[in-house]
Amino acid sequence: MIEVGIVGGSGYGAIELIRLLQHHPAAHIKYVFSHSKAQESIKYTFPHLYHKDIMFTELDVSKIDCDIIFFATPSNVCKNYVPSLLEKGIKVIDLSGDFRLKDREVYHQYYNEYPLSSQWLNQAVYGLAEYQSDYENVNLIANPGCFPTASLLALAPLIEADVICEDQIIIDAKSGVSGAGRSIKQQTHFPELNENFQAYAIGKHKHTPEINQYLTQVANKEINVRFTPHLVPMNRGILATCYVTFKQPIKETEIRSIYHKAYADKPFVRLREQGTFPATKEVAGSNYCDIGIYVDETTHSAIIVSVIDNLVKGASGQAIQNMNKLFKLDEQTGLDFTPVYP
Repeated sequence: MIEVGIVGGSGYGAIELIRLLQHHPAAHIKYVFSHSKAQESIKYTFPHLYHKDIMFTELDVSKIDCDIIFFATPSNVCKNYVPSLLEKGIKVIDLSGDFRLKDREVYHQYYNEYPLSSQWLNQAVYGLAEYQSDYENVNLIANPGCFPTASLLALAPLIEADVICEDQIIIDAKSGVSGAGRSIKQQTHFPELNENFQAYAIGKHKHTPEINQYLTQVANKEINVRFTPHLVPMNRGILATCYVTFKQPIKETEIRSIYHKAYADKPFVRLREQGTFPATKEVAGSNYCDIGIYVDETTHSAIIVSVIDNLVKGASGQAIQNMNKLFKLDEQTGLDFTPVYP
């Protein structure tokens, strides 16, 4: 049995980890850490768990003993604990951005703090689960962000096949409000959000360098996408519409063949048939990423639509998928369930 600890226990990412892991046949939640709510019962923060006898505790590395810890915290928290946890032989999956970016100066530009030294950044494996295959001797996983997960799964097959113009990629993405976390902010206050639709962090969203870094790695050349996030007045879900231009004329059947080859053995990516496109509700509560493809053979361009649940495939579900692969389990373990509908 994999003994698990969860840090950031009062947030949306943590509660989703709890929801998923309590039914995982090979994992047991040993600790739920929350500095602000230590020694309180979880039922007072999350009444839907009133039947669960779970107490929040404060994280003291010297006193814990488990196999893996998930950090479902804001950025610049996990980095303070990683060295001592790894020294104790405890594996870490970080759902924040502390270890996603390899360039310390780029991290500082987008996160307003410096990460750990390159010694630690280089130990972290970027856990885009459909593309990360080597988990041997891995102790630290940087779980991808929600926008990058939806965008990269949509674009990576085309980048690998070298069929699109790398300097003409546009990502127009929308997220439900849970992606902003549980803390109170004016932007997510009901009167501000309801019956409203807005772009935000234009040109400076912290997921932009994460997307660029991974696509650059795949293409083996520098890629800078144009990425604009939007906030939608719904609880959960991400829809990324990606616009690309082909380097030369290509048939839609060829593009579809590229995607089918890329995801043939990837159980959590579902490709839609020609002429059909996914919606966020169709993946709600699940670890699926659904992808729809439109190819305009006249303009030599394509529109790729990718949807995920930002709290599951975009955070906690993918983290568990990474845990499964880390401990040599079938990646679907504890995650093989249908979306919630309607």
